[in-house]
Amino acid sequence: MGFFSKTIDKLKGALKKTATVLSTDVRTLFVPGRQIDDQFLSELEERFLRADMGIQNVDRIVNELRDRWRLGKIKDASECLGIVKEQLGANWPKQDRELRLAPSGPTVILVAGINGTGKTTSIAKLAWLLKNEMKKSVMVCASDTFRAAAVEQLSIWAQRIGVDIVKHKMGADPAAVAYDACESAKARGIDILIIDTAGRLHTQENLMRELTKIRDVVARRIPGAPHEVLLVLDATTGQNALAQAKNFSLAIGVTGIVLAKLDGTAKGGVIFAIRDQLSIPVKFVGLGETPQDIETFDPVRFIDALFGGEKAAA
Repeated sequence: MGFFSKTIDKLKGALKKTATVLSTDVRTLFVPGRQIDDQFLSELEERFLRADMGIQNVDRIVNELRDRWRLGKIKDASECLGIVKEQLGANWPKQDRELRLAPSGPTVILVAGINGTGKTTSIAKLAWLLKNEMKKSVMVCASDTFRAAAVEQLSIWAQRIGVDIVKHKMGADPAAVAYDACESAKARGIDILIIDTAGRLHTQENLMRELTKIRDVVARRIPGAPHEVLLVLDATTGQNALAQAKNFSLAIGVTGIVLAKLDGTAKGGVIFAIRDQLSIPVKFVGLGETPQDIETFDPVRFIDALFGGEKAAA
């Protein structure tokens, strides 16, 4: 179940817009007595695409249903729900979704994402979770020095949550801030160091070069670092988030996704497209604005919430 367990109600609330698009209430879509036909399958396909589940993913699910229907294995629409959940819940290895921790010394988590995705807030949520749920000592590093608001915002969050922060003046070398944070984390015996990074420079090439530089600096200061490279994606952007993920992964080797703003979108299905197209595990989902509004991603609970609380396939 991940680091901690929340009631399913909060996740259901965050996914309300996506669930509305899908019309997954069993009374309206998978109602007993409704016969499976081409019209039903087309309707299902349309709703999945509107939820941004991705063309390949939707094709696979609909084709599976069509094949079983034509072979006479299923006839009633109510029989489709379990199959849909089974398909969505497949191929989510637990070990891929767990946070990688260093065997000794500080664990370094590099956090990337373009401005506006909710990156800084996601760092605050992650710091809160690690401190309060995993009982780890946490330090944050403000290496997004090109944007004054980012340093200020992270400083405020660090104070509220009660974690240490390493920061320099605006415009300082981001890699130098990361260097100092690594040294400080080692000296203080910190369990986990979370490094914020720039979300936008004047060209994408410069941004990726800066991120690579930070990654190389922490790798030299702490063995095995960065142990995690988490990319924050804005769930409201749907398929556009996939292009961001591809670019960042090429530059810094993304190991996991934090899907932010899940509560504000009807495109929550993008989480399945990310898995299918990028093979990068989703590790956390953001459900609101407070530090506590973060959930370790569990596909069973996620699908359960998406379909109104009906039990998902294990």
